[in-house]
This record gives sequence, structure tokens and C-alpha cells, in this order.
Amino acid sequence: MLNPQRSLSELPKMSAASQVERAVLEEEFNWLLKEEVHAVLKQLQDVLKEASRRFTMPTPGLESQLKQENFILGSSTMDQVKGVLTLQGEALTQADINLKVTKSSQVLHFQFREDKQWKLQQIQDARNHVNQALQLLNSRDESYHFKTGAEVNKLMDAVMLQLTRARNRLTTPASMTLPELATSGLMKMFTPPMPGDVMVNFYINLSKLCLTVYQLHVLPPNTTKNFKPTGSSVLHNPGAMFELNNNRFEVSHVHKVECVVPWLSDTLVFFTISLQLCQQLKDKISVFSSFWKYRPF
Repeated sequence: MLNPQRSLSELPKMSAASQVERAVLEEEFNWLLKEEVHAVLKQLQDVLKEASRRFTMPTPGLESQLKQENFILGSSTMDQVKGVLTLQGEALTQADINLKVTKSSQVLHFQFREDKQWKLQQIQDARNHVNQALQLLNSRDESYHFKTGAEVNKLMDAVMLQLTRARNRLTTPASMTLPELATSGLMKMFTPPMPGDVMVNFYINLSKLCLTVYQLHVLPPNTTKNFKPTGSSVLHNPGAMFELNNNRFEVSHVHKVECVVPWLSDTLVFFTISLQLCQQLKDKISVFSSFWKYRPF
């Protein structure tokens, strides 16, 4: 049985120990808010500046500063589609495509008109999200004093949201229906004009620049019974059907070729590093959560 008097005599000691522990916690937590948080923010800024630099846009009048890169599309196993794409930042400035028509083995040649460029929206959006993350970090310079862990977490969550959106834009190409593809501005980019039974699409998937070429055939009017329009997708398979201008089409062949864009690979690595830095800081803050949640301010 416990000695009640002994328990009472120990209470002041326990309380003193608790106060010392709390004082140590407070000192560590203040150091974290004042020093560690800003050290991590500086690291984040450095990494994201490198990511942003990969997306750099040319200054007006100095377009030549942003180098043009040529990428060869095609593979040794499939020679139906070959091409060279010229990428300058977010813009495809030239596309030179050879398509071997499956039925006739005739080779069709298309290239962008000289007055046209195709903006890759995915790259543009990813760049904007990186810049928004940098703006959030820049809004808290070294002189700023964080008062609570919740405030740090709020900033990290906002930065992580922008970084996740940036990464998702590169890893998740937009789904399109076949009629959307057939009527997109991309189909008006080429000389000679694309024939009515060929469609193309460009998109980014992770660090790859992809070209998909669809060959179509017109379905006879009496195919109503078996006609089933296909929904939205990144990549449509042979047999996919759609209707446009009172004509019905079926995809007969699909050719996909791609190439790796090294600076996009770099960018995805920078996103991963940045997200890890944010999460590590949140984890450090959470160690003190029982302390800072009840800290009076």
C-alpha cells in the first residue's frame, strides 16, 4: 500500500522535474522555430530555384537564350512512325514526322508550319506551380519569426500542395476524347495539312515527350447497332469509335513513340527532394506537438 505522506512529499519534486523538462522543450522548440525552420526554407529555395531554372522562359527579344533541343522519335522495333521534335522550354517549335501508312506502305511526311509553335500546357502549368511555391517561401524571409508549429505546418502544406500539383501535371497527361483531339488546334499546325484519317497528339509523361499517331477508317452508315462512342482517355486503343460531323470513325492503328527529356528527369528529382524536406520539417514539428498546441500566444 502506498504511503500517502510520501506521495505528497514527492509532488513538488515531480512538478520541478516537469518544469525543467518543459523549459528544455521550450528552448529546443524556440531554436527549431528560429534556426532550423529557416535553414530548411533556404534549402527548399535553393532546390526549387534549380527546378525553376530548368523551366526558364526567354526574356522578350532574347528568345535565342533558351536553347533549342532536338529529340529523335522512333524505335528499332517499329518504323511506322519516325520523327524529330524541337523543344524550346515549354514550346514545340518544330515537328518533323514520317508516317508509314499500314495498308499501302506509303510514307507520309508532315512538319509544323513555320509560323506555328505548340505550347505544352503541362510544362507551363508545372512551371507556374514551382514559381508559386517559391513565392510562398520568399514571403517568409530570414527576419520572419515563426510563432507556432501550426504556422510552419500551414506554410509547408501550402508549398507541398504546389509541388504535388507541379509533379502531377508532368506525371498525369490530360485525358481527351477523340472528337476533342480531331478538332484541337494541333491538327491545324502541319504542312501539308493532316489527312482526315490521321490524328496526332503530343504530351508529357513523367520525363518523356510522347507522340501518338492514330490512323482511322470511316465506318459505313449501317453500323449503328455496334457503334459505341469511346470516352476520354490519354491513349486510345484500336477499335475505339467516335462521331464527328455526321461521320463515324474507328481507330484502326495506334503508333506511340517517345523520347526522354533529361531536364524533366532532373525536375522530377527536385520535386521529390523538396517534398521530402517539407515532410521532414513537419515531422520535427510534430515531435513538439503536445507542447506547442497548448502554448499560449
